[in-house]
Amino acid sequence: MTPGTLWLVSPSYFDAEAYRRLQERVLATLDAQPRPVAERVRFVVADDTGGLDLELAALARERDDTILVTPPFNLGHQRALVFALRNLSQRMRGGDLVVTLDADGEDRPEDLPRLLAPLLDSAEHGREIVVAQRTQRRETLPFKGLYLVFLTIFRGLTGTTMRSGNFAAYSGRTGRTILRHPYFDLCYSSTLVALDLPVKYIPCPRGERYAGRSRMGYGPLVMHGFRMLTPFTDRIAVRSLIAFSGAFALSLALALAAIAIPAVSDEAIPGWAAAGAMAMMVVSLLSVANALILFAVFSQSRGISLSNLEDDAHGNP
Repeated sequence: MTPGTLWLVSPSYFDAEAYRRLQERVLATLDAQPRPVAERVRFVVADDTGGLDLELAALARERDDTILVTPPFNLGHQRALVFALRNLSQRMRGGDLVVTLDADGEDRPEDLPRLLAPLLDSAEHGREIVVAQRTQRRETLPFKGLYLVFLTIFRGLTGTTMRSGNFAAYSGRTGRTILRHPYFDLCYSSTLVALDLPVKYIPCPRGERYAGRSRMGYGPLVMHGFRMLTPFTDRIAVRSLIAFSGAFALSLALALAAIAIPAVSDEAIPGWAAAGAMAMMVVSLLSVANALILFAVFSQSRGISLSNLEDDAHGNP
């Protein structure tokens, strides 16, 4: 069954020229397919400048197939994408298809057919979420080094390898079901993986920006990496508790050994060893406890501060 509408949703921050080219490439790619992907195609772009990008507003007025969604202020590309999706959710039909992708061309339109194929081939476009798995990145050497460090930390904290971004596809039925989950207030891309829904990964290389330049510096990238962890708070808490319990048990064993060995033998335990064992217990307790508290406070405050933002935008209670 051919889907009614294919919704293509993107966040944009002064990327009107790149977005214009993205639209052209998307339409050219879809027109080249042997069968129609959907009855109609609609582009939805979130203006993350808060309405300051006049060029993007002009583009939306020129095109009948483009819907401009304007958050009240800059939210960052992840939260702006969620803002647009939630505003769109009332217009989604169960048989529609939703694709989220960046506005600058780094999510390649040429990969759209492969991303949509699993949904088009399934009955009623099922509950599966199809995500682009990054196979190649055209980045500087320092960025690749930091990215490798991030992947290692992410894997250690969550037990999950994160190699995906915003490029994903799912049915309108799935979108209407999951988009109100509060984890999406924290990070869109990692929430798709954290919710334990059926996910299918499609290998896709990272494309090149069509125009302009990226405004994402190392500082915002670090914050983005931290926010990607927040939907996995429960997993991080469990793994941290296991690590703490192991460290605490080891420290306790060393401390008991420092007390018991002199009592049952003539062997003397150096004073520094006993002091070190006790210090290890205290440090392991304080460090892990503080890390968990800070992580929980950050994730909760981030979600609470932006909760009900879409309702407020529509004047609803």
